[in-house]
Amino acid sequence: MAAGVFETVLAVARMVGDGSGSGGEIAIGLAIRLPVFAAALLIALRMRSGRAWARITLTLALGVAGTASMVVQQIRALVQGRSLGAAFEEAGAMDIAFGASRALHVAAVLTAVVLMAAPSTRLTRLRPSQSATRVRRQAPSGCQ
Repeated sequence: MAAGVFETVLAVARMVGDGSGSGGEIAIGLAIRLPVFAAALLIALRMRSGRAWARITLTLALGVAGTASMVVQQIRALVQGRSLGAAFEEAGAMDIAFGASRALHVAAVLTAVVLMAAPSTRLTRLRPSQSATRVRRQAPSGCQ
């Protein structure tokens, strides 16, 4: 989420800096992104408390749809024949910073999806009275 917020800050700074976005366009972009970030945070908190639906929702909504939305424009440009070399030659400092932040954002999302799927993170929701008993049962022999 931090990578997404950082990317949003860079996008707004770029639009303001080069005049490519009006105040209305920036406001619309923020009106879409900020609720997505808030919802993702709330769902992540539910996932942390052991809700399986939250893990599935984050994987599908942000892991699949979110990642697709971040890479589709770049993939389309490559399919249409644009080379990476040409893109770098035409890029300014802000474009390179945004591209690096986008790459970091995609890597963070993919890493999060992999970690969410790891068996060690898929704990069931426990009542406080059950958690101590379960931990004792799972401890390796000699560690109790």
